[in-house]
Amino acid sequence: MKLSRYTKRAVVGGAISMVIMLTGTLLLGELSGYEAKSLIKNSISGINTLCNTIALASATILALLLTVLGISSSAKSHLKKDHYKQILEIARLDSIIFVSAVISFLLFNLPVTESENLPSDWFSTVYYISLAISSILSAALIVVVLMLYNTVVNIIKIVGLGLEDHPLAASDDENVA
Repeated sequence: MKLSRYTKRAVVGGAISMVIMLTGTLLLGELSGYEAKSLIKNSISGINTLCNTIALASATILALLLTVLGISSSAKSHLKKDHYKQILEIARLDSIIFVSAVISFLLFNLPVTESENLPSDWFSTVYYISLAISSILSAALIVVVLMLYNTVVNIIKIVGLGLEDHPLAASDDENVA
């Protein structure tokens, strides 16, 4: 899949944020199973809140994309199909994030710390997996927000400011959506 310049910048921003989040995890050092079990108990409500917040943000962004489509289609300026492809990319990634956040929320609600049958070293693996999932979901939401920001900026430049020389602005003789 060919990514636009704007999408590549958004992905780089998300990758940088994920590296920062995972660096914090590495700074904690290696944990024993008992320490990890204790940390899971203490952090599970925060992780559930994060998953809920990401799911809510994703659903809100999907609804706001309908507004972006309304503004785009009713604009006096013509927009190229690439503009609508960017919106489609945002909607696709945002939907994946929404589903992932809801599934993660369901998985994090399993009472793994209450189980006596699990080996204690298993908890450190669960703890690091939960941190990785949180980091990935957060970074993915940052990517979507940056992509949405780029789309809004483009709409402002084309529709609001009337820039006809913008790469996404189409002239009357070009193929428009």
